[in-house]
Order: sequence, then C-alpha cells, then structure tokens
Amino acid sequence: MATLLHSAVLNPEAYRTVRAADEGAPGKTQSFRSLAPRLESLHGKTIYLVDTGFGGSGRFLDQVQAWFAEHMPSVTTVRRRKTGNIFRDDARELWNEIKERGQAAILGVAG
Repeated sequence: MATLLHSAVLNPEAYRTVRAADEGAPGKTQSFRSLAPRLESLHGKTIYLVDTGFGGSGRFLDQVQAWFAEHMPSVTTVRRRKTGNIFRDDARELWNEIKERGQAAILGVAG
C-alpha cells in the first residue's frame, strides 16, 4: 500500500517532523519522525550531494562540491543521481547508502 508523506515546518531552525499517513485513510497518522539532529561540525564528515535531475540541480551541486573542495577540504563529498520520479520517494537503495556511509545529504533542487 502506498504511503503519503506530509511534512510540517515547526520552527526556523529547520526542525521538522514527517507524518506518514495511510493513503486510504487521509488524516489517520501512522508515525511521526524527526529529521536527524544537526551536526556540531562538518570536519571529517562525508556529505552526499544528491542530484534529483530537476532543472539545473546538477550545475548547482557542481558549485556546492567546488565550494567544499576550496573552503572545507576535510569534508568528503559524494555525488549521486536519484533515479526514478523526482517527486516520489522511490530511491530506497540510495537512502540506505547515505545512512550507512554518510553523515549528511544535500538534495539539489533547482528551477
């Protein structure tokens, strides 16, 4: 059964909860999850730069990667292209890789 994700921004510090609701019963909450806590430092961390394929996101991530190389060389950046539909959470293998090997991710969305 498909899951419909809703999100609510709770404050300007980017704390957010994600509510997964059963598509067959809108408004009936299955679970709440919070985003990962902020890292104290990026020093020595691995950051995944995820290209969603949406209008110019690859060029944006090129600039982000170059910035890290110049200003924070201790940070390892890993580029990945999200496969599937840009608006659908259909990249479980990619998300699992990021959870196992990375400490943060930046999703490139441009337009």
